[in-house]
Amino acid sequence: MSRELINHMQRVSKLLQPIKTIPKDGAVKGVNASKSYQLMIDMGIIRQSLPGMYTLLPLGNRALDKLKRIVNTAMESIGAQKIVLPNLTDSRLWKKTGRLNEMGDELFLVKDRHKQRYVLSPTYEESITSLVADVKPQKSHLPLLLYQISNKWRDEMKPRLGLFRGREFVMKDLYSFDASAKSAGRTYEDVARAYRGILDHIGVPYSIVQGDTGIMGGIISHEYHYLADIGEDTVVSCNACNFQVNSVIFQGETCKNCGGEVSKKSAIEIGHTFLLGTKYSEVLQATVHTQGSEIPLVMGCYGLGLTRLLAASLEILSTNEDLRWPKALAPYTVCIIPPKENSKESPAAHFAYEIAENLMERNIDVIFDDRTHLTIGRRMLDARRTGYPYVVVVGRSAVQETPLFEFHDVNEGEREDVSLDRLYNFFENSASGRTTRSQIAV
Repeated sequence: MSRELINHMQRVSKLLQPIKTIPKDGAVKGVNASKSYQLMIDMGIIRQSLPGMYTLLPLGNRALDKLKRIVNTAMESIGAQKIVLPNLTDSRLWKKTGRLNEMGDELFLVKDRHKQRYVLSPTYEESITSLVADVKPQKSHLPLLLYQISNKWRDEMKPRLGLFRGREFVMKDLYSFDASAKSAGRTYEDVARAYRGILDHIGVPYSIVQGDTGIMGGIISHEYHYLADIGEDTVVSCNACNFQVNSVIFQGETCKNCGGEVSKKSAIEIGHTFLLGTKYSEVLQATVHTQGSEIPLVMGCYGLGLTRLLAASLEILSTNEDLRWPKALAPYTVCIIPPKENSKESPAAHFAYEIAENLMERNIDVIFDDRTHLTIGRRMLDARRTGYPYVVVVGRSAVQETPLFEFHDVNEGEREDVSLDRLYNFFENSASGRTTRSQIAV
């Protein structure tokens, strides 16, 4: 057994996870309209620091890191380059584009000792366009796609629903620069394809709808939504031709494309894309030299709210009592529960370490519930409420002549007793995307 692997294994006893304990025969009594927010607070995923501002505790941050890796891979696949822009943007840039007054009280504004005003940025069109204007890219650099993953700020009057509408949030923002409208349209489609890949990987059903360009401006806009009752947007869908649009820009009672009947559903916006045209590049003089003259670059901007996406996926998948993560985002994939100390099953404790080592060697992320002073049932309750997709219990069947182990598929609500070979075969196929339920059956 590899001592190095075992020493680096995360143990529940060391985990900063302040769980709100439910009394026996009690029930979860939330005071918020968002069950995901209540569960994230109760299960120690986030902690409120200030109104609309939250600390992501270790499990929450680990899930966010997984989401960031998925996003980074997708952005790299379309040739986007990652940068880090300053959080503060010169307010004079916002004044030039007219958005300083348009956004008004939603902006956090600060002054330095020289009385210069800065915007604590909710979005970075001004900042990125100013950078590109200063760098002056060559035509050979185009299309130029630059993105970052960073904290953004918006001074919400009434922050609500936890990570859905806060004053500080984590967003991936991408900006594209092309020499022509035709090329910009192709870039827009490339990013849309990458967005679909990200959301398909996460696995929660989503809708893509025509959106309002609003104060961002531009030529066209699309929104990415998770349908949910607590959503603050309304998606209008045609029952005949699958046309979908945000109700803000919908007029009439029937679909404009085919005349079919429409239905309306509440939704949570998790992403938004805009083909901006030259709205910002003309004002801030971001140009490229082509055919003997300087022409303004054609821009696109593409946002994906990462903390909001985390919360929205939990809102849709979780039960009223237990968190349920998309498997791709779960803080840990497998929780291993060894026997209680000094119990009849304790001689089988070595199997728990063997399973942990085997899975870690397969690059399966494991958390080990070493709180062996607690019963298996209590630790199983915590694992289920936390939402680990799979739980492996070394219990009474492990001390049989032919040892078997409890395998819990938490998301599916299924439990089976399996041999070590069957257990390892399941995760080997799971890692390669070939898993079926029959592969775990004894």
